Amino acid sequence: MASSGAGPGGPCADVAVVILNWNGQQFLRQFLPAVLACSDGARIIVADNASTDDSVAVLRNEFAQVEIIQNPENLGFCDGYNRALQQVEAKYYLLLNSDVEVTPGWLRPLRELLETRPEVAACQPKIRQYSPEAAQRELFEYAGAGGGYLDGLGYPFCRGRLFDTLEKDLGQYDDPRPVAWATGACMMVRAAAWQQLGGLEPAFFAHMEEIDLCWRLWNAGQQVWYHGGSTVFHVGGGTLHKSNPRKTYLNFRNGLALVYKNVAEPELIRVIGARLVLDWVAALRFLLQGNTADGKAILRAHRDFFNQRRYWQQKRRQHPQKLLTRHRPGVYQGSLVWAYFGKGIRAFSQLSPQEFGGMQDAASPTPS
Repeated sequence: MASSGAGPGGPCADVAVVILNWNGQQFLRQFLPAVLACSDGARIIVADNASTDDSVAVLRNEFAQVEIIQNPENLGFCDGYNRALQQVEAKYYLLLNSDVEVTPGWLRPLRELLETRPEVAACQPKIRQYSPEAAQRELFEYAGAGGGYLDGLGYPFCRGRLFDTLEKDLGQYDDPRPVAWATGACMMVRAAAWQQLGGLEPAFFAHMEEIDLCWRLWNAGQQVWYHGGSTVFHVGGGTLHKSNPRKTYLNFRNGLALVYKNVAEPELIRVIGARLVLDWVAALRFLLQGNTADGKAILRAHRDFFNQRRYWQQKRRQHPQKLLTRHRPGVYQGSLVWAYFGKGIRAFSQLSPQEFGGMQDAASPTPS
């Protein structure tokens, strides 16, 4: 690992900003200068997943102050970060996608939140859409928006984003608050909590991994928050476009594993059964639309989940304490699928606050 860092001292000197890169030299050139200029003394590290482009040469020639970790192969998002962070000593890790534009002072509110609230283990800023068009930059971005939520069946959504419907940021979600999950595109996490839980789930490879980590944090009695006082802009889909069948496969396989690993025992059969039925409906819809690649990807996801069931059973037993849905902050007690497609709800604010569980119990969630 090349050593230099962004500079000694500064209000964020105990933060390590770690960017996982795979063939992203264009993003490095575009977004690294702002990271270096706006990170208040944090260490800036790029962990390269065996890129085949000129990423490492670009870093060495154009960004000598950035530390470099070179993974021996493309380990994916999960093990790429797991291996890299084993080599980083810091109080706080900031996992940052290479396709994120940061803004002045972006790190300080996140660090201050963790400094003043020891019960909080992870947090994220406001995520808005990166675009050269000013109007598009006012929209929340798909991967994180105003904080991550789940419905009762484990389907993820955000304040500011329900399915593919994005809201305009009018300051309506600026308040810091507990959430179900923080986005892996830009997430600050205590190094001690990361190490305690073993980092990201390596079998996920990519997608849903940050939701799994945050769910495990809540189950372990720690908290996850959103802080609207910090804003970044995310390109999204920079590595794998959302219409890619590989992404469909990972989302559906990991979605089943996510709920199987983390749902409390009294709710497990109901949640898994409902997810399987809805997944089959999604697969049938793809096939009827002529999108056979995505339809088959869902069927492969189910096959592989069940083939790996012994592994997932072992993972479930490793963390026996699990919160009931009503005790987990940031969880909508109803079905988001029904709210969106059946009731026509298109904005987070249209969901009834009374249908969310655990928000009043955020300081001391009760295990099942």
